[in-house]
Parts: sequence; structure tokens; C-alpha cells
Amino acid sequence: MTVEVAYALPSNQVIIPIKMPLNATIEQAIQTSGILNKFPEIDLAINKIGVFGKLSKLDASLRHLDRVEIYRALIADPKEVRKQRAADGKVMKKGGGDVLAED
Repeated sequence: MTVEVAYALPSNQVIIPIKMPLNATIEQAIQTSGILNKFPEIDLAINKIGVFGKLSKLDASLRHLDRVEIYRALIADPKEVRKQRAADGKVMKKGGGDVLAED
């Protein structure tokens, strides 16, 4: 069967198509792809793994045409970013920013 192993950095994305035997696991596909050699920062004990955006375990079986995705850690917590944007918006509405006086 054919599967893909994907990993993305802010500057580039790598998708490696590979042939695997039926009932191969996610971990076997990652090892076979050689992606761990290309990106030594990937740590399977830390990085989350998924198939087409759905979190999966390393021992999960793959199906033909699955895409294994290796996720990086988030730079910022999305909830905190939204809270900060909301707080900034409230300050702007109350203060209205700098207004130039008209003569």
C-alpha cells in the first residue's frame, strides 16, 4: 500500500510517499520514510502524530493512501492569543486611540 509521511516547518513542507506492507503501523511508516534523519528535532515521544488531522497513536494501523502527519509544538497558545486580541480590542474601543484636535 502507498502512504505519505508529512512534516512542515514555517519555511517548508515535506511529504514523503512510501510503499508499506498491509497493516503497517504509523511508527513503521515514519521509520521507513527516513524523515527522522532529515529532521533530527522530531522526537516521537514528544511530537504528536496524526492521520489526516486526527490524532493517532504510533501503533495504529494504516490504510492505503493515508497521510501520516508529524505535528510541531505550537509557538503560542491559541487561547491566550485570542484573549490578548480581545483585550486589545476592548482597550481600543474604550480609549478610541489618539485623536488630533481640530483648529
